[in-house]
Amino acid sequence: MIKHAGVCRQQRLLHVVFLQLIVSCQGHLRGGECSYITAYETTPSGWRSVQTVQTRDQRSLEEQEAVMGFLPVFSFETWILLITLIYIFIMYGQWTFGVFEKLGVPGPKPIMYMGTTTKQNPVYYIGDCENAQKYGRIWGVYEFRKPMLVVADPDMLRTILVKECFTYFTNRRNFRMNGDLYDSMSLAEDDQWRRIRNILTPAFTSGRIKEMYRIMKHHSHKLTDSLQSKAQNVEVLTVKDIFGAYSMDVMASCAFGVDMDSNTNPSNPLITHASKLFKFPIFLFFLQGFFPFLLPLYELLGVSIFPKSSTDFFKKLVEKIRAERNGSTGQKSEDVLQYMIDSQATSERTKEKHKEGLTDHEIISQATMFMFAGYETSASTLTFLAYNLARNPEVMKHLQKEIDSTFPNKGLVQYEALMQMEYLDSVVNESLRVYPPVARTERVTKETVKINGITIPKDMAVLIPIYALHRDPELWPEPEEFNPDRFSKKNKQNINPYAYLPFGTGPRNCLGMRFALVMVKLALVEVLQNYSFSVCEETEIPLQMNPEGLTAPIQPIKLKLVMRCTEPESVDN
Repeated sequence: MIKHAGVCRQQRLLHVVFLQLIVSCQGHLRGGECSYITAYETTPSGWRSVQTVQTRDQRSLEEQEAVMGFLPVFSFETWILLITLIYIFIMYGQWTFGVFEKLGVPGPKPIMYMGTTTKQNPVYYIGDCENAQKYGRIWGVYEFRKPMLVVADPDMLRTILVKECFTYFTNRRNFRMNGDLYDSMSLAEDDQWRRIRNILTPAFTSGRIKEMYRIMKHHSHKLTDSLQSKAQNVEVLTVKDIFGAYSMDVMASCAFGVDMDSNTNPSNPLITHASKLFKFPIFLFFLQGFFPFLLPLYELLGVSIFPKSSTDFFKKLVEKIRAERNGSTGQKSEDVLQYMIDSQATSERTKEKHKEGLTDHEIISQATMFMFAGYETSASTLTFLAYNLARNPEVMKHLQKEIDSTFPNKGLVQYEALMQMEYLDSVVNESLRVYPPVARTERVTKETVKINGITIPKDMAVLIPIYALHRDPELWPEPEEFNPDRFSKKNKQNINPYAYLPFGTGPRNCLGMRFALVMVKLALVEVLQNYSFSVCEETEIPLQMNPEGLTAPIQPIKLKLVMRCTEPESVDN
């Protein structure tokens, strides 16, 4: 009986404490001014007043009794467990907040669990622009519970991406859910990344790109031929469909030595799977944000942000091609896959530790990443180029004059002459400024470091908002305007190199940058030799941008393609 009476009294005391907590909270939420709270305890005959506590909120007796009527009667242990769980839930959802206040870095105020994710534009890269206008070039955000320092200051970016790259900022953020692509160069870290990068760099020298130029020309010729009937009928084109097919054909030939002929087979499985690889599941994005401590478990279970069906498809493709080549006695291919196979064979012969080649799995990962990253970014770049030219016909006409002057009478497009075209280079650079394919990139600090007075803690993710950086009005006057003259020979020297990052910069920049530029320029020149783009009723102006993945519109860009009917002219001096 004594024990039972003690438990009952504990329950009554807990009811008192819990009532005080609830009524106090209600007072603060309603914003009223009060004086007293009366606490009650349970008796066999009902509620009995045991204590009156003076507070800043005054509640009527009836309101207090109504509140108590809703409180369930739990055991003392149950109440303790319930309150503890509520406390842990609240604290876990916000204990990472406050980092940037301590560092003196401005930024939007986070919400429990969601961080600042719901407090900015749903299109994340447009949200970066809005934050830059409000907070300047350095601010802090919380991706759910994870603090991330956003840096759009060119001076700091020089230190992060170049000067201290190997010391503090070697690696990108690792989601740990990389599936079979865990050892691709873009996801690899530290020594593994250095080894893979050193092996692959010679595959993209100017000499090797010239060798692949012949392959590119074969596909660009097929592209222009496929457009003839569409232009004659003045058809409305879904621009990415035509340039996506060209990009996939070039990538498949240069990566694997395979001619896919995607122009006549738009449902090509290569295009289907390459498109899927950049569409990350939203569910996994939320999962890693809310419960990052479970990432090792997700990794162990094989959970991946990349669709397994797509990575398996590329794996089987690479293995099939390798098997065919191993049984062939013909002339070796000159594609990227063969280069990686040769590097592996060389390392096996030399047995030198510092010349260790790629493993079989690394070869599959590099080939897969090269295929889908090259396809998506090149197709996107060409699509936005067509859109910008259609909306700025005077720029397109000027570019066509340069093309006609460089290659009279629709002559063959030679590599050296193509690379010397100044206005073409300006047009491509300006389109990449307005619509960079990759809107953000990231680095993670290895150790706590101080840069330009800003302390960046160890393991802090540093986010570089490329899209917002390219639209900084102080760095790019009238940033929304499409103006290729920004990149003219006269003006180019005034551009801060760390304010223009469509391919990144420093040791970890895009390895295939020169390859991509040649591929894009060749297709654009050969198309504009014969055709012109124009807007139509189906053209969306302005574009509504997609909040997911790379820089892209929600609806596909549609333009009209018309035959050129004017005689070639020389470029104005």
